Amino acid sequence: MPDTPDTLGLKEAADQLGLHYMTVYRYVRTGRLPASRDGLVWRVRALDVKALQVAQLPPSLRRSGSMVAEQSKEALEARLLAGDGSGAWWLIEERLGAGMDPAEVLTGLLSPAIRSIGSRWAEGDLTVADEHRATAVAQRIIGRLGFRFGRPGHTRGTVVLTSPAGDLHMLPVAIVADLLRWRGFEVVELGANTPADALVNSLGSVDRLVAVGIASTTTGLDEEIIRTVKAVRARCPDATVLLGGSAIRSAAHSRQLGADIWTGKEGSTVVEVVESCADKAPVGWSTGE
Repeated sequence: MPDTPDTLGLKEAADQLGLHYMTVYRYVRTGRLPASRDGLVWRVRALDVKALQVAQLPPSLRRSGSMVAEQSKEALEARLLAGDGSGAWWLIEERLGAGMDPAEVLTGLLSPAIRSIGSRWAEGDLTVADEHRATAVAQRIIGRLGFRFGRPGHTRGTVVLTSPAGDLHMLPVAIVADLLRWRGFEVVELGANTPADALVNSLGSVDRLVAVGIASTTTGLDEEIIRTVKAVRARCPDATVLLGGSAIRSAAHSRQLGADIWTGKEGSTVVEVVESCADKAPVGWSTGE
């Protein structure tokens, strides 16, 4: 980490944080503040110092304000791009400790950072290696955070989630799956690149099917999506099929591909749609047998 305007020495960081130099040094040695050595000198990123400042605010201030949220997102994005899993997880833990629930972390922090990285890659600002490195860290974070979403007891029904064959992006499915679990649904999560027959086979053991959700973020897969939706219809004629993701341009496009409902591009919208489907579900749901 070279000496640039985006980095600080430990003395500068201590002054900015209002802490003793040795306190900041301890943060570095314990991993609380990510840092790199430039010769004999430790240097930290200005965004990470800002994130630590946010964490030191009183809870009432930590939870509010668009500036705080933006600083946290920028700091997390920097950690993802650096491939710094421990630093990224530390930021997540700080936000959880500040009062964010796991669903808010996904929708308000991690998802915006992932979308920003994807946009920067599409615009040529980042390389494929940058995007892949960030995705690998994001996958580990989602996996670690996922254990916080399960809820014991009776569920509100089952949702099957997947991406069509040829779509290798698993993060959208994983994020939506966790958000639905947070709202009390059982989720059969098939991940990315799922052949139509594998999806159909999974429906046979589903109890109280609320909906089948297909996320597509890769363009050029319309024929595969149509084939998948037709296979679901043949197996479960009454199933509600949801279609969303950045490759699905509009509700009209979604209907052309055979889906009942377009869920748009945001995970929170999918949750709202599924909850609406669950409210309208009959008392005795079919398993698809």
